[in-house]
Amino acid sequence: MSDRRPDSTEAETSTRPRIDACEEILGHRFPVLDQGFVRLVDYMGSDEAVVQAARVSYGKGTKRVSEDRGLIRYLLRHRHTTPFEMCEAKLHVRVPMDCWRQWIRHRTANVNEYSTRYSEAIDAMQGTPPEAWRAQSSTNRQGSGDALDLETGRQLSQQEEELQREARRVYQQRLERGVAREQARKDLPLSTYTEAYWKIDLHNLLHFLALRMDPGAQREIVAYAEVIGREIVSRWVPTVWEAFVDYRLRAMSLTRIDVEVIRALSTAGPDAAIAAAEQAGLLTRDERGSLKRNRERAELEEKLGHLGMQPPW
Repeated sequence: MSDRRPDSTEAETSTRPRIDACEEILGHRFPVLDQGFVRLVDYMGSDEAVVQAARVSYGKGTKRVSEDRGLIRYLLRHRHTTPFEMCEAKLHVRVPMDCWRQWIRHRTANVNEYSTRYSEAIDAMQGTPPEAWRAQSSTNRQGSGDALDLETGRQLSQQEEELQREARRVYQQRLERGVAREQARKDLPLSTYTEAYWKIDLHNLLHFLALRMDPGAQREIVAYAEVIGREIVSRWVPTVWEAFVDYRLRAMSLTRIDVEVIRALSTAGPDAAIAAAEQAGLLTRDERGSLKRNRERAELEEKLGHLGMQPPW
């Protein structure tokens, strides 16, 4: 084995990318809801790192920014995800526990959460303004609909405040009487804030944002996703963010049935589109002749609306 060492002209040099827009916000707390926040703790990689990974290169990649942009857009457009895994971000978040339950379902991150076994629960609970109470959706079992009237909202907010105050009083009383923290906490409401460090690669972060910035997601977690995406990711990897908005956030996907119905509607007319929809099972009717509820049809109707087209049935 040779003991020859490479001289300085042969050695590869590597420097950690420094992104001024990220450096400016490191540690800054972006407020979310009434007492929550998101802050960027650290980051690794950049737009350039995605390009380098795609080209399996240790160099600077292409010298033309336009070529790097085109490659990033191609990768995201065609769902070549591995290069985006070369970038990571570490966030510190304060979030209500009910919202955190949805958040933690994204199991592709490294998480260290504040422990109420070792420490007292954070003395903060999310309050709901009178105008923010929502009715249950009539079409989505897990979603919400329109806002409740303001007077009802005022009553609900007052009840909420009283409940939270009493729950905290009982919790503190248990601790003062010597009850173990792990047991004393059990009756705290889900509105209690928790904190966590959340480290995730860019590919999985974009997946999180695509789901949690969707208008159908719970509005509280949408508020967090909006801050992460628009205040942090857009500064960190602006070219990736631009492509993500174009190809995921503001795009739509068409199923085989969607394509057949839309093609029939645009080339052969309403009757042909109705026939295609009937063949796909979207237009089944009840004994009174009314269209039965069909979620796939409703989604198609929404897509038609985005395209400026009216459902022909």
